[in-house]
Amino acid sequence: MDKKIRFTGIPELPQKDIPAWQTGVLGAIKEDVELLIGQRGEADGNSKAVTQGAVTLPELGTQSMQQVSAKGNGFSHSGDDIAGLDDYVKLITDVQTLANDLKYTRDTLNALIKQIKGN
Repeated sequence: MDKKIRFTGIPELPQKDIPAWQTGVLGAIKEDVELLIGQRGEADGNSKAVTQGAVTLPELGTQSMQQVSAKGNGFSHSGDDIAGLDDYVKLITDVQTLANDLKYTRDTLNALIKQIKGN
């Protein structure tokens, strides 16, 4: 995860010559911004925002298989429908291709979740 923080620290609020309501509002905004940028020292870091620069995974791109090549071709023998060997092999290949694509997608999603969580 990109640990470079490009945020500037927020100076302390003035304690005199400023209305109490303004001190309260500005203090709340300052605290929220510090939590979001990770400068408040929150123990669990649950309030820290994820910036676009922290996500480093590439886009997945186009799925390798757009259409199933098996057509359901077969034949009947003594009243039973039987899948043709060529079509059966195509189906096995299609299922393996989809399984590989799903694994890659899941691995990428899990990596993204880890980056967002800061692991």
